[in-house]
Amino acid sequence: MEYGITKTIDLPYEQAIEKVTEELKKEGFGVLTTIDVKDTLKKKLDVDFRKYIILGACNPPFAYEALQAEEMVGLLMPCNVVIFEKDGKTVVSAFNPQIIGAVSDNKKLGELSIMLNGKISKVMQNI
Repeated sequence: MEYGITKTIDLPYEQAIEKVTEELKKEGFGVLTTIDVKDTLKKKLDVDFRKYIILGACNPPFAYEALQAEEMVGLLMPCNVVIFEKDGKTVVSAFNPQIIGAVSDNKKLGELSIMLNGKISKVMQNI
């Protein structure tokens, strides 16, 4: 099983961040965290790295249900989405929520992960 759903898109990096955030919102996700990897690596290690951002996306109703089903599932949350430049292109990759169902024998988490995968897949289709 792939742990990410990946797509190369025809948008500049900055516009891709806006578009991904907008599409996540349409599917009930909010961005809880934003990690600018390029900036962080420059500050912490004084190294240059390509444009790369990690968005920590959360769909509160799904998160609440998942945490009720199994409190340790928080280790696999939020659903990360990465956006980066590679070879002059913009790449978007979203965490495959079915990983949650695959690593747990909790039936409820399996069901939730399938439904959440549908929402993430829709986001990826619409960018």
